[in-house]
Amino acid sequence: MFKNLFKKGSSEVKVIAPVDGKVVDLSEVPDPVFAERMMGEGVAIEPTDGTVVSPVDGEIVQIFHTNHAVGIKTKTGVEVLVHIGLETVSMEGEGFEGYVKAGDKVKTGDKLITFDMDLVKERAKSTITPVIITNYNEVADQMDRHTIEEAVRGDTLIMTIQIK
Repeated sequence: MFKNLFKKGSSEVKVIAPVDGKVVDLSEVPDPVFAERMMGEGVAIEPTDGTVVSPVDGEIVQIFHTNHAVGIKTKTGVEVLVHIGLETVSMEGEGFEGYVKAGDKVKTGDKLITFDMDLVKERAKSTITPVIITNYNEVADQMDRHTIEEAVRGDTLIMTIQIK
């Protein structure tokens, strides 16, 4: 479906959509930490439901006690953060349910978290969900953000990262 933009034999990580929804550029996220890429490179998705799956194969390196965000590290060292909504940490976990813990091994598409969309819409600044490569500068040579408008969780390729 997508042509390989990298040299044959190079190592790359494919990042799949962790949620269903509309894909937007990070610059459109109404939070400067994400919009100005202070956390790293990536994309954001405006979710249409409350199920979050793993965007990569890897190990859970962090699951926030509030279950509003999760960090996954691939075997190649790429660290992916999925952050559900903006200012959701203030909800103190209400409306979020986690299914993984630090140290768990996950495959792309494994369920990580569910959340109550209506509650997040009511109590948080936004439901927009950034998907960030937090160590991009250390591990990546190049990133291809695939041009798509709508993503299907566990299925749609949203980014390909070529590893240094």
